[in-house]
Amino acid sequence: MPLEARRPPLDLTADPVAITRAICDIPSVSGDETALADLIVAALAEAEHLEVVRDGDTVVARTHLGRDRRVVIAGHLDTVPINDNLPTRFETIDDERFLWGRGTVDMKAGVAVQLKLAVELAEPIVDLTWMWYDNEEVAASLNGLGRLAHNRPDLFVGDFAILGEPSNGQVEGGCNGTLRAEVRATGLRAHSARSWVGENAIHKLAPALERLAAYQAETVEVDGLDYREGLNAVGVTGGVAGNVIPDEAVLTVNYRFAPSRSVSEASAIVHRLFHDYDVTVVDASEGARPGLDAPLARQFVHAVGAEARPKYGWTDVARFSALGIPAVNFGPGDPLKAHADDERVAVEQILSCERALRSWLTGEA
Repeated sequence: MPLEARRPPLDLTADPVAITRAICDIPSVSGDETALADLIVAALAEAEHLEVVRDGDTVVARTHLGRDRRVVIAGHLDTVPINDNLPTRFETIDDERFLWGRGTVDMKAGVAVQLKLAVELAEPIVDLTWMWYDNEEVAASLNGLGRLAHNRPDLFVGDFAILGEPSNGQVEGGCNGTLRAEVRATGLRAHSARSWVGENAIHKLAPALERLAAYQAETVEVDGLDYREGLNAVGVTGGVAGNVIPDEAVLTVNYRFAPSRSVSEASAIVHRLFHDYDVTVVDASEGARPGLDAPLARQFVHAVGAEARPKYGWTDVARFSALGIPAVNFGPGDPLKAHADDERVAVEQILSCERALRSWLTGEA
């Protein structure tokens, strides 16, 4: 019998910490979310107030209560690769209890909170569309939310959106954009014993690396929030053999740019910096302005008692922003622990985020 078939069903009546642990212990590295998506669909089947839709390994559940406003609440199911950090376990550090393991921060604690509220809130004060999607941690072209927007644009009707990305239980408005570019140097192959007759492409990357090391990233104010940018080398490839002068070398750079800049503006900055190289943008996603001036956003920030902050990493709030839907990030977990080998989330943050979101959605805040 396949391992997936022996897994116990998800108990969404459990507390959100137990749900977090259960879904983290189901490995779902990008591209391998099927087992978790199957269990989520099965767990939602008994919730009569929800219409459940599945697109690949993306699961949508929504209410149809005739409310005058609709809120979309989303989270991704996938994680970065596991590195000896599953199964989960509890840790106590300086008298604070943590749940340790891959996905606890990014972002299954947020998903657990959402799943619990989805099945329990049959009469929220707004109509709700819950989205749990695949392939967020990989190339934008594979993103399950993007695929869903193409296949079912009708599901993206809403007045406000919340992404359960880790934000330390605070509200992070908008997000920086992201761009990856390849900076290519070319040379001439030769035997390394007679290197003077060739041109070493790897050596030609030295000025580009010096520029990056000296680069002073900007901090850009956007709608009252300060977005810190970053431009860094994230990969270098080159070389033919141990006795050959290489004729090509590629430096991959990642530019995290403020949401006031467009992809084309960000691309122009990278091209200017490396004007004497062959530069190819290979992947880019627009950022999202904070959106905190929207009435529902202001109400949400006030209701959950959170502090509005900028989001430095790219998140799918940008997809909602592009559709004209104000969107924020709100979820348990320290973003600095996302993708870390010692990834861990404070238990109290999971519980407090669940209480705050429940209170707002039921009108008790």
